[in-house]
Amino acid sequence: MSTEKIALVTGANKGIGLETVRQLASKGVHVLLGARDIVKASAAAQPLIASGLKVEPIELDVTNSAHIASAAAMIQAKFGRLDILVNNAGIMVEAVDWAQNTTIDVTAAILRQTYDTNFFGTVAVTQALLSMVIKAPAGRIVNVSSIMGSLLFHAKPDSPIYDSKPFAYDSSKTALNAFTIHLAHALKGTAVKVNSAHPGWVKTEMGGAGAMLDIAEGASTSVELALLEADGPTGGYFHLGKPLPW
Repeated sequence: MSTEKIALVTGANKGIGLETVRQLASKGVHVLLGARDIVKASAAAQPLIASGLKVEPIELDVTNSAHIASAAAMIQAKFGRLDILVNNAGIMVEAVDWAQNTTIDVTAAILRQTYDTNFFGTVAVTQALLSMVIKAPAGRIVNVSSIMGSLLFHAKPDSPIYDSKPFAYDSSKTALNAFTIHLAHALKGTAVKVNSAHPGWVKTEMGGAGAMLDIAEGASTSVELALLEADGPTGGYFHLGKPLPW
C-alpha cells in the first residue's frame, strides 16, 4: 500500500477550503478537492495541479446523496482508504448583520437549509466515508466549526461573541460540535482522531473585508488537526493550537 496520504476537503473551490487543499497538498498529501459544481472544482484545482501539487477535483454536494455515494465509491475503488477528511463545507444564509439576534424571526426554511449543509450533510459524508478513514493507519477527521458554536461564549456577557447571534448558523455549528464529541467517543478504540476547528475571523466572502486573519491563517487550524501525530488530541475544539470552550 502507498504511504502517500489521501485527503478529501469538502466545500473547497474557494476561501478557507481551497487554501486547506493547497496547504495539505504542499505537504505531500494527495488531496481531493470537493465542490458542489465539478466545473468550479476543476477550475479551482487547475492552478494547483499546474504548480505540481497532487490535487484532484471531485463533484460533491454534501446535501446530495447521489454525490456522496459516487464519491465514496470512487475513493474506495481508487485508494481503498481515506487518511484525512476535512468537513469544510458550510453556509451562512441569514441575510443579517452578524451583530443581530435572529432567534425570534428566523424561518424554518432557513434553519433547514443551514442544517442540511452545516450538520446533516457533514454527518452523511462522514458516515459514508468512515470505514475508509478507519482503514487508514492514522485517520483524521476535521469538522470545520466556528467560535459561534460555543454555548459557553454565547452565555457569557463578557465574551467576544455575546451580542452576535444568527441563530441558524450558530446552532448548526453547536450541533456540529456535538457530532465531533460523539464521533470521537465512538472511535476511541481506533487510531482515528476527530476534532472541531475554528478558523478564526477570516477575510472571506462570509467573514468580510474587516476580518482579522488572512485565508492562509484561517486554514492553518484545519491543516494542523488533519496532520496530528499519534499523541495528538481527539474530541477537542481548537483555534490555532489552543482549545476553545464548548
